[in-house]
Amino acid sequence: MVPPLSVRLNRLACLNKNTTDILRGRSQFSGQSGSSLWKARRIFPPFAREAPKQTRRYASTAQEVATDARSLVTRLKNLFFGTAIGASLILGYLYITDTRAGVHQWVVVPSLRWLYDDAEDAHEAGTKALKALYSFGIHPRERGNSDNARDLSVAVFGHTLLNPIGTSAGIDKHAELPSALLALGPAIVEVGGATPYPQDGNPKPRVWRLPSQKGFINRYGLNSEGADAMAMRLRQRLREYAYSMGFGIDEVAEQRILDGEAGVPPGSLVHGKLLAVQVAKNSFTPDNDIEAIKQDYVYCVDTLAKYADIIVVNVSSPNTVGLRDLQKVEPLTNILTAVVEAAKRADRKTSPAVMVKVSPDEDSEEQIQGIVDAVWKARVDGIIVGNTTKRRDDLIAPGHTLPPREAAILLEQGGYSGPQLFDRTVSLVRKYRRKLDDGMQSDSLKVMESSSEFPKPKLAVEKSSSDNPTRSRKEGTVEDKIEATVQRDLANLKDSSPEMEAKSKSQPLIRLPARNSPSSPTKSSPEDAPALSSSSHIDQLSSSDRDLPQEITASSQPISLPVSSSSPLSSNSNTPTKTAPTTSSIRNQKVIFATGGITNGKQALEVLEAGANVAQIYTALIYSGVGTISRIKDEMRQEMKSRR
Repeated sequence: MVPPLSVRLNRLACLNKNTTDILRGRSQFSGQSGSSLWKARRIFPPFAREAPKQTRRYASTAQEVATDARSLVTRLKNLFFGTAIGASLILGYLYITDTRAGVHQWVVVPSLRWLYDDAEDAHEAGTKALKALYSFGIHPRERGNSDNARDLSVAVFGHTLLNPIGTSAGIDKHAELPSALLALGPAIVEVGGATPYPQDGNPKPRVWRLPSQKGFINRYGLNSEGADAMAMRLRQRLREYAYSMGFGIDEVAEQRILDGEAGVPPGSLVHGKLLAVQVAKNSFTPDNDIEAIKQDYVYCVDTLAKYADIIVVNVSSPNTVGLRDLQKVEPLTNILTAVVEAAKRADRKTSPAVMVKVSPDEDSEEQIQGIVDAVWKARVDGIIVGNTTKRRDDLIAPGHTLPPREAAILLEQGGYSGPQLFDRTVSLVRKYRRKLDDGMQSDSLKVMESSSEFPKPKLAVEKSSSDNPTRSRKEGTVEDKIEATVQRDLANLKDSSPEMEAKSKSQPLIRLPARNSPSSPTKSSPEDAPALSSSSHIDQLSSSDRDLPQEITASSQPISLPVSSSSPLSSNSNTPTKTAPTTSSIRNQKVIFATGGITNGKQALEVLEAGANVAQIYTALIYSGVGTISRIKDEMRQEMKSRR
């Protein structure tokens, strides 16, 4: 029987309501039996709810323009901020890595002094930082290539240096950062000193600052990691350079660089610059055993000579007991002779120059003369005048009172270095230059007398055979050669004519080289000629001058020249005029490096005018930061310009 319509409609409405609740998660059948729920699901199966229809609405043209404008502004802002950040990074990099940046002097140096009360700790921290920066290529360097103008160039040991400024040993004791120091602008970097065996030096603390005097007192005692450790670093540096230049990284590549195939000095590996390596004896080597001391120096030279352009023999450290006693004539001559012979055995085509570093405290005429005699006897190439001093007199200006802490530091044992040593350095340079040049003249005379190619002149002219008929002239005598030459020239003479006489008058009797000829000023100074010529090289002389005895033309000897007339230094009216040297004196003149108290460009010029070839700095670099060398060179240029 079919239920009535009203019953079916009610039943349908109830099921519809329950189905809707089921779809919403609120089932009304939660309390009913499973069969009722199953029946409802059969009658009204679940179906997917249709998504509401979205009416598509089109934006107007004005809204599109506004959206595009906002997008363009956002992009421009991003571009501006990105460019600003990139430019800031680039400019910051260029500023921080420029030695002339004031941050190095006014921020870095005071920060190190504030962070490290001990001067040696501050020095080590600065060394490690500079080494790390160099390894990442963000180290300070001299920018602008101001040395390319060659207004400060100087010739030393046959090399034309870019400038006459160098750094003294002590800044880089273990040869950890010679390349980073060369990038600061000096033409010479001295590393060391190296001893045969490693030694710790004197106990700490051993370095003290005197800020009011911008000076230091140290008693390091030649702390060294040993010659072998230094040689390992220099060899690694050289092989890395060989690899970067495409030579390889093995022993063959190393030897090619040492033999000069790269066209750079084998020590510095930079054109126009040199690397000096200082050597010394161990502190435990007996002071009275000269042979043992010689072996110390020779071992260091044998180990390090091929990686150096200059070998520096340190016999003047005030902090090694008995070392300064080696400056006496006899022991110094023996040591230097052995070192020169060892340097000649260096495993490369050219041998390094040899210099000796002397003390500023041995300043009497007798002491200076003894050192000069030893230098000439041993055939050493030059002298480094100056080191730290043990003296404490004349360091403090009259009327000046030191702070109590610095007054106590001044009483510490050790060597003092600071601006107060400058006047003493200039005085010593003048003395050594005078005595070295005097020794040069006597040495040249000895060479001339001992040479078979230069016979002694006759004291009296012998009478001719016409005056003494009984005298028979031997064939091949000097008189016969002279007579034969005269007769040959007479036979080759051409008949005189007005044209020949006019041509003869227009030509000089002696043709001067172009660089020295006053009639050709435009060619008197070639591009590669040094502005501050303090030494020359054998290949810079004319071919006729090269035909001299081997004793004079030995390539291992330095060839020095006084300041040339074209140099800006010669414009100073206070500079005494120097006599032109002879060929032999030019080739044998010793080179002088001056160190001690040099802090600015005017002082550097003064010490060069006193007779030095290179001015070395140490304390000024520690107190003024990595921009000191660039500042000194700029001051030199300004001073020379003001003298013109």
